[in-house]
Amino acid sequence: MAKATKKNTALKADIDFEQQLWDAANELRGAVAENQYKDYVLSLLFVRHLSERYAERREELRQLAADKKSDYFTTDSKQLNLLLEDELEYQVKNVYKLPEEATWEYLRINAEQDDIKVKVDKAFVLIDEILGERNEDYKGVLEPIFVKSQLTATQTAGLINLFSKPEFSETNNPEADVYGRVYEYYIGKFAMAEGSGAGQFFTPGSVVRLLVEMLEPLHGKIMDLACGSGGMFVQSLKFVKAHGGDKSDISIYGQERYEGTLRLCKMNLLLRNLSFDVKLGDSLLQDKFPYDKADFLLMNPPFNISKWHPEDLPDQDPRLFGPKEVFTTDGNANYMWFQTIWHHLSSKGTAGVVMANGAMTTGNAGEKNVRDHMIENGMVDCIVQMPDKLFLTTGIPACIFILSRNRDGKDGEHRERKNEILFIDARKLGQMVNRRLRVFSDEDVTKIADVYHQWRNKAVIPTQEGSAGYTDIEGFCKAATLEEVKANNNVLSPGRYVGTEAEEDDGIPFEEKMKHLTQQLKEQFEEGAKLEEQIKENLKSIGYGWH
Repeated sequence: MAKATKKNTALKADIDFEQQLWDAANELRGAVAENQYKDYVLSLLFVRHLSERYAERREELRQLAADKKSDYFTTDSKQLNLLLEDELEYQVKNVYKLPEEATWEYLRINAEQDDIKVKVDKAFVLIDEILGERNEDYKGVLEPIFVKSQLTATQTAGLINLFSKPEFSETNNPEADVYGRVYEYYIGKFAMAEGSGAGQFFTPGSVVRLLVEMLEPLHGKIMDLACGSGGMFVQSLKFVKAHGGDKSDISIYGQERYEGTLRLCKMNLLLRNLSFDVKLGDSLLQDKFPYDKADFLLMNPPFNISKWHPEDLPDQDPRLFGPKEVFTTDGNANYMWFQTIWHHLSSKGTAGVVMANGAMTTGNAGEKNVRDHMIENGMVDCIVQMPDKLFLTTGIPACIFILSRNRDGKDGEHRERKNEILFIDARKLGQMVNRRLRVFSDEDVTKIADVYHQWRNKAVIPTQEGSAGYTDIEGFCKAATLEEVKANNNVLSPGRYVGTEAEEDDGIPFEEKMKHLTQQLKEQFEEGAKLEEQIKENLKSIGYGWH
């Protein structure tokens, strides 16, 4: 009964928290586009959390100065003031010393002032300058957006008052990941407004957890070349902490195409005191880390990008497995992502990549050539086919490719498996939380990750059922040889191997496919009309024209 009461209390707290966020959305509605709600809300929360940390450190210094046993002890008011204003005393704790006008308390006290939008933007500018002084890469994280918005002073005050509540305090909720919860709420709630047209595919939390649990990034360099708001990095940090590791054991490298999303990523990482190097740019055509190798790549790149201009790649691009005309296609960038990822793996590196189901079966030459090369050269470690409705921003069913350079069994931890690929069919897992969205439970994540580890690791790891070691499970998982895969024309659909019906189509919903094909047909008609006119002109020029 006590356990049920505790669960009910937690559920009520979640509902209340989400109601507060819905109230914030109501403040923004009509004045701000839905896909920009998160920019206003998260920027304010970022200021509150930085300000709380500053206030905590300042109070800590006061207490140290009052403690006779402390090296900081002083009764001199001037010495106390010098201590409280010493920038290094804040920097040593990775805290930013803020002027009064940039503190949350100042904004809260002045929330009802007519010029509150000006005050908020001034706080943003001041904080951004302070961040930039500490590290040039941090400059530009906070953009002054309130004055130029359609928000009224009353609406701005409503947001400040709402986010001044204890529920949004990092001090009051040190383990709650308030910032992450708020981000996920707004992306989830307004995913259709955000859309996938801009290439920003938000990765659901349960899918991120699955990737991290499978790869186990406890130490080393972690890279995401389509990093979005930094969810893969944050989940990796949580994994490290949950296993008693230290965040100094990991280093973060990322690239993001959209400037606004990159700002949110930097805020996300700054609040977690992670050292990072994340850059702006298109990873396919402007690789900002051409020589860097990572121990772990965790990625959810945009699916099925066409017209991505592979002709702009240099002929000797080091990422390509061979000649550009053989290993690329303008019709789809999926397999250019795989070549980019492989290029950036260290000699013992492993990558987990969320990808459209069509990548497992495509027969298009520029894609299948890459897939054949990957399979024949032992690059593919594991394929996980996931259920539908995991993603709010796209109806395209997805899978996970695990690629690894660490398949020779020489690291003392993993067995040799160069002649095998593990196939996992997880289409029956996950629970519907509403009519549009499915999520993996913790049990689902554990089930998939455990099977992968049992197959991959030398050490014997018991399954949930208590058995030891890996065994094929009819309808769920199968360790297939490369010869078996070759016999299936290098098709990577798990259903072909685990004993369930394979889905041979590309997984793209009919509505999306028809929209794309209709547009393609329109362009072909237009091109045909141009050619017809050109032929008429050519005939006319030699005396055979007609009207």
